[in-house]
Amino acid sequence: MGQVLSFSLARARKPESPIPGLLESFGSFRKDRLDVLWLKENAELLNVLETTGSKIKSEVMEPLFPFYEGSLRHLNFFRQYYRFILSICLDLEDLGLPGTRGEVMADWVARRAVGVSEMSDLQRAEARRLLARRGIELAGVDGLDDRLRAFMRQSAEFAVPNRKAAYELTHVVFYLTEYGRRPLQLEPEEWQSLLFAGLVAYLDQDVDLLSEICIAMRFCNETPPAEWQAWLDRQLHGFSLTPTRGWVGNDDYHPYLMCNWFQLVVGRTAFSDADCEGSVVIEGPHSPGALRGVSMALYTLLDQAPGDWQKIKSTLCQALSAEESEVLAQAEASTPAFEAFFETFARFGQVGPQ
Repeated sequence: MGQVLSFSLARARKPESPIPGLLESFGSFRKDRLDVLWLKENAELLNVLETTGSKIKSEVMEPLFPFYEGSLRHLNFFRQYYRFILSICLDLEDLGLPGTRGEVMADWVARRAVGVSEMSDLQRAEARRLLARRGIELAGVDGLDDRLRAFMRQSAEFAVPNRKAAYELTHVVFYLTEYGRRPLQLEPEEWQSLLFAGLVAYLDQDVDLLSEICIAMRFCNETPPAEWQAWLDRQLHGFSLTPTRGWVGNDDYHPYLMCNWFQLVVGRTAFSDADCEGSVVIEGPHSPGALRGVSMALYTLLDQAPGDWQKIKSTLCQALSAEESEVLAQAEASTPAFEAFFETFARFGQVGPQ
């Protein structure tokens, strides 16, 4: 644990890969290393690289060496962020950085009975996955897989706008499949849940969420609807990385990572626009969605029509703008599951005795 790592990095003026620039920007410039958002950003970037089998030379990870060297002290003090810290160290080691801090951390986390202390099954699933990477079993998680898959089968819950539930759905798939290394054989209700969550994301033109849903589908050896994939391809070219000074506040780094992650998952080139030197602000495309317009129109029609897509389609489209109608039409055409989705999405009826 007292090992000190020392590397020198001879940087090419124009690196062949965009990854060194990204790692340097995320590791050294965009956030203060003591900020939890630094942990989040770097954990997510490294996760994308590790789960897609990226080949990285150890010296390219130099911006993260100081964190790795002090990671045990960091974990001891910021133990509430143990999943971020452990994930970063495991990914660095699995990407080629020499060291065993990940195993030391995993053992320490396991001895603290974290499986019992976590409040959610999703957090337990993430902790279990992290510890298992060093051959350590997480105690106190009996029946975890059954509960996670029961959550996945609640298709109707994902036909109503709820971004938190939709993100939890994708992460259940991530953890159960070990990020695609152990694909799930989906039950019909589980596949329908992903489709329904994806339709909500598509109606909202939500690059971030739709990317995660398409990735989750691929991790189950399923093919996302062609229209969703084509739309994500188009959105990828709308991101810009602009040099700036000092720390970066909220920006579109996460949609950027997720959209590029999907490109890597399907075997395409990613991060081709990542010409980073120092701190950069990441801005993404913001396509106007139809989710709000459709939802407000349906609320107005709540007492006037049944939840039948074919009966309400014409009336609904008349209440929308041309742009909203086009997005709605594309969503309908993207999957045969649309009518079943709409039956719940429309939320016709009322609570209480009829």
